[in-house]
Amino acid sequence: MSGFNSSPPTAARAVSAAADEPLGLTVHSMPSPRQALDGAEGRRTVVGRWKMILVLLSCAAPVIASYFTYYVIRPEGRSVYGQLIDPQRTMPDIVATSREGRPVPLSSLKGQWLLVTVADAACDALCEQQLYLQRQLRESLGREKDRLDRVWLVSDASPVPARLDNGLHGATVLRVPAVQLAKWLAPESGHALAEHFYVVDPMGNWMMRFPARMDNAGAGRAKRDLDRLLRASSSWDEAGR
Repeated sequence: MSGFNSSPPTAARAVSAAADEPLGLTVHSMPSPRQALDGAEGRRTVVGRWKMILVLLSCAAPVIASYFTYYVIRPEGRSVYGQLIDPQRTMPDIVATSREGRPVPLSSLKGQWLLVTVADAACDALCEQQLYLQRQLRESLGREKDRLDRVWLVSDASPVPARLDNGLHGATVLRVPAVQLAKWLAPESGHALAEHFYVVDPMGNWMMRFPARMDNAGAGRAKRDLDRLLRASSSWDEAGR
């Protein structure tokens, strides 16, 4: 009885043929040096932008937090005496004039909280009362007073009377035409610019206006507002520019 081969001849030939064939390789082209540099530059640009955004946010965070604390997280029943300005008005690019006639950029006032009053140089009885209350308000802040500057913006070209010199000691007196002041500060409807006190933050934003013709009782309430503002900003604002 003749024997037989149990493996089909076609299968054996297929295995042998497959073993003899060379391996198929797919070759991918390498990026050019220029493409590699462009890709790396793009990644660095994206990373750099994110770093810049994070730096800006970290710088602005204390300011945002202090305003959020003052405007939003307030105990029930607490009222703000001054009128909050919304939206706030940024200090315009104005060149004022000192009492000696020297040009002074208004932006040089930035870096401190400002309590601003406005009047013409003749300074009538209301003006003198405003300057007196302005001085008393700052002194009442105690050790925090060095974070607030008194500013009198004179709205005309007349000379400031010598009788005011003693009371103006330590105050900043700058001459700014009324037309230019109107681009920044504004009175309550029905009142004049000289009837109010204006509060400006260290970044140069006009952010609060106290009621017109404030009396001694009103000055006490204004002091509480100033106290709160200074406490809320204590984490990022220090005395001096």
